[in-house]
Amino acid sequence: MDADLDEIDREILRLLQENARTPFSEIARTIEMSSATVHDRVSRLEATGVIEGYHARVNPKALGWGISAIVGMRVDQGQETETLKQLQELDNVREIHLTTGQWDVILRVYATDADALRKLMFTDIAEIDGFDRTQTMVILGTEYENEQLPVPDADA
Repeated sequence: MDADLDEIDREILRLLQENARTPFSEIARTIEMSSATVHDRVSRLEATGVIEGYHARVNPKALGWGISAIVGMRVDQGQETETLKQLQELDNVREIHLTTGQWDVILRVYATDADALRKLMFTDIAEIDGFDRTQTMVILGTEYENEQLPVPDADA
């Protein structure tokens, strides 16, 4: 999707990415437009799929998820759909990415501790048909993470 965004849309996106709870009235003051216009533009950005949703970012450790890991998987040809469907049903699997290279699929998983991660890998995921190899990389710490996408200028 390559949305037709003007510079005002782009500035609204920048502001909402900084703080999705910013009131439309504050955005309107910043970009020197009416609140109604901001509301209409945000509604259009939502309707066209440019804005996919609004989320609270929660610290996983606050919920007891003490370990996070990246899992690379090689999936058997012809088994992708069913394998991915079964992976999506596991609460511990939070992201599934189709990739090129050594791994067909990269997962982001969470577990409460090492024993729970072991159960996830050797029982829950191992019971799923359709893959022949995995590699689990425990995340020891996150030095940098930025979920805000750069919003290029309209003329770029």
